[in-house]
Amino acid sequence: MTVNDSDAILARLMKLHPKKIDLSLDRLYKLLEKLGNPHKKLPPVIHIAGTNGKGSTVSTLRAIAEAAGHRVHVYTSPHLVRFNERIRVAGSLIDDETLSDILAECERANGNDPITFFEVTTAAAFLAFSRVDADLCILEVGLGGRLDATNVIENPAATCITPVSFDHEQFLGDTIEAISGEKAGIIKKGAPVIVGPQLAAAKKVISSKIAEESATGYFFKDDWNVELTNDSDYFLYSDQNTKLTLPKPNLIGIHQVSNAGLAIKIAMTQQAVHIPEAAIRAGLGWVRWPARLQKLDNTPLNNLLPDNSLLWLDGGHNPAAAGVIRTFLQTVDPTEQPIFLILGMMGTKDVEGYLKPLANLLTKVIAVPIEGEDGAAKAADLAAAATDLGLNGVIAKDFEAALSMIDLQSSRTAPPFVLIGGSLYLAGQVLKRANILPD
Repeated sequence: MTVNDSDAILARLMKLHPKKIDLSLDRLYKLLEKLGNPHKKLPPVIHIAGTNGKGSTVSTLRAIAEAAGHRVHVYTSPHLVRFNERIRVAGSLIDDETLSDILAECERANGNDPITFFEVTTAAAFLAFSRVDADLCILEVGLGGRLDATNVIENPAATCITPVSFDHEQFLGDTIEAISGEKAGIIKKGAPVIVGPQLAAAKKVISSKIAEESATGYFFKDDWNVELTNDSDYFLYSDQNTKLTLPKPNLIGIHQVSNAGLAIKIAMTQQAVHIPEAAIRAGLGWVRWPARLQKLDNTPLNNLLPDNSLLWLDGGHNPAAAGVIRTFLQTVDPTEQPIFLILGMMGTKDVEGYLKPLANLLTKVIAVPIEGEDGAAKAADLAAAATDLGLNGVIAKDFEAALSMIDLQSSRTAPPFVLIGGSLYLAGQVLKRANILPD
């Protein structure tokens, strides 16, 4: 089979359940049993939930484990350009033929029974992982935790809760306590739990769940910590037994230091595989995670802007992500480089909450639709939200037209700083047009 075959199967699977999201485990357990319960045949699992930083933590942990010589399966979502990105088998993205065969097998086993797209594709990932030897398996929760399809794993080697904030309130609840309760649902009896920086309300809920499951929690600042050094290229990691001076991770943003700390604490706490200090240092140096404050250079999109312009891409889509972007943009002098935001978002996201932290930094917001996404916010609504906050909000037909608009309006003596942001779906389309395929 080919990539076209897998696309056709994925399209059919999208139609097996009327809702894109319907949190439950019953349908998946039924399918997994028909497939021979592949989720029980995986190498030791590290299970990671949270609102922000999941992907970066997964990517950093994978880099560290692979630097130690281990074969690592990884399951993440969503994908940016092609579905294969979600399933990394023993270090490599699943190939088209294997993906098509695995999806076809899951489709046959499920028949016409209702099942969500994420459930059946999670089953496909487990099936692929169960058939290839590896030393470790890292699973990123898709949504929430308690009823997420990945939460069929019974005995993880460790679990992790990255920072919890507001997102997906329509599914997880409209309070930090409710959202944290869903995220904490991955905590299992006896398995260590590494916890990232949290609001007090989230920390209380997570602590309660850890006690309920008789697990051991390792909390940021209480049990482990990271601090920047006077040398901006390094940071300090410390816990009760270890103090390390380490190179900053090869990811942009101060928040990536705490994400790196989470990955390091997981690596040092789990008992499934041996990870030496040298592997931690090496992994931090080559970790990559696309569409998270990613600089675009020498792409067809750069050619649409004036010479010496800077073009960046970020898929963050909630107020907490905007806070990270704000810290990053504060390093730019707007008198020398006017800052443009090309914004596309899904209709369920908090547009005002995303824009508020950026309000006094941006020269202009150019709102664009997200092609092919029925649930995307209308560009006119995004521009209106920006205008209501005192920003200069305008619309363009797509992100390429927005780049051309910036080119026409820019002074040649002050080349612009351009950030395309607000959605991973938009980010994926940008990477595809830029001829950048995540690998």
